[in-house]
Amino acid sequence: MTIKQVSVFLENKTGRINHVTKILAANNINMLAFSMAETTEFGILRLIVSDVEKSVEVLRNANFAVMLTDVVCIACPDVAGSLATILDQLAEHEIFIEYMYAFAKGENANVVIRPNNIDKCINALEQCNCNIVRNQEF
Repeated sequence: MTIKQVSVFLENKTGRINHVTKILAANNINMLAFSMAETTEFGILRLIVSDVEKSVEVLRNANFAVMLTDVVCIACPDVAGSLATILDQLAEHEIFIEYMYAFAKGENANVVIRPNNIDKCINALEQCNCNIVRNQEF
């Protein structure tokens, strides 16, 4: 019920993100979704990719610090208020969201969330009949 997110730690230097994207492209790995967060010293590039294991291997071989994280992806209608309804349900179950990012695809919006308690989050989402994405293919 979770999907794997690849997190890449990057120095705040020009071209570092480009280097990651070139490595993935050279290895025929598609970036399905991504988010970039930064601090003054480094950034964290969070990725949902078409081939998790291969991406970890090629990025580590290129001397990037890489970590895998379980996240939950929800597909909801791409209409105003859909996400608010889901977030209300999670709040009622006292689920804290550490971070999230989203992307639209057709009539749906896919929302990737990192909750403080994945099992409790999935349980709450199932109770409200949310469409949980179950694999890396969107």
